Amino acid sequence: MVVIMTVDALAGLRQNALTRKREAALTRTSPQFMFDVGSPNAFLSHEAIPAIEQRTGVKFEYVPILLGGIFKATGNKSPAESLAGIKNKPEFHALETERFVKRFHVKPYTMNPFFPVNTLNLMRAAVAAQFEGVFENYVDAAFHHMWVEPKKMDDPEVAIKAFTASGLDAAKLFARAQDPDVKAKLIENTQAAVERGAFGSPTFFVGKEMFFGKEQLREVEELVAGG
Repeated sequence: MVVIMTVDALAGLRQNALTRKREAALTRTSPQFMFDVGSPNAFLSHEAIPAIEQRTGVKFEYVPILLGGIFKATGNKSPAESLAGIKNKPEFHALETERFVKRFHVKPYTMNPFFPVNTLNLMRAAVAAQFEGVFENYVDAAFHHMWVEPKKMDDPEVAIKAFTASGLDAAKLFARAQDPDVKAKLIENTQAAVERGAFGSPTFFVGKEMFFGKEQLREVEELVAGG
């Protein structure tokens, strides 16, 4: 039996094949950024990512997680705690950060005088911002008020004032952050990150490949560009 296909049908098949190919490429190469705005290294990664996206043509997927939850689940500690009392390691850590800033042409962070900041409400509000369609603006503002013009962002009044000044409906977002679906989503993101191997932030995934730390962004870019 001979099957005769119309030009439109053939074009449709070709289009479907191209769509599947694009979707497969996106799944293979699109990197995920597991972040908590309380991490200065996550901030530096956030500053470096736009140029990587421009060079590779691939957009990062930002996934809000709770760093305190990851630490609790894995027994990990913040660098401020883990580096304390270790000769030479804090100095090397500072040197590593200087190298990163030069390599990726980003501005260094301003140390938050209130560090460590409890980011539970901030990260819940990040999920709320996703649900409300203002996620990118929220993330930019959160990192700014943590590491560019640092504030005590675990003080609700300070946080609401800061986000309002950044043009967001902060009162609405922080109210939404208390809803059960928002809380559940942040827990889900955090647990999923741990199950995939995460033990801190910034963590990046490209497919099943995991990379930890801002310095690994170079390898992330190489993998994405080669994909």
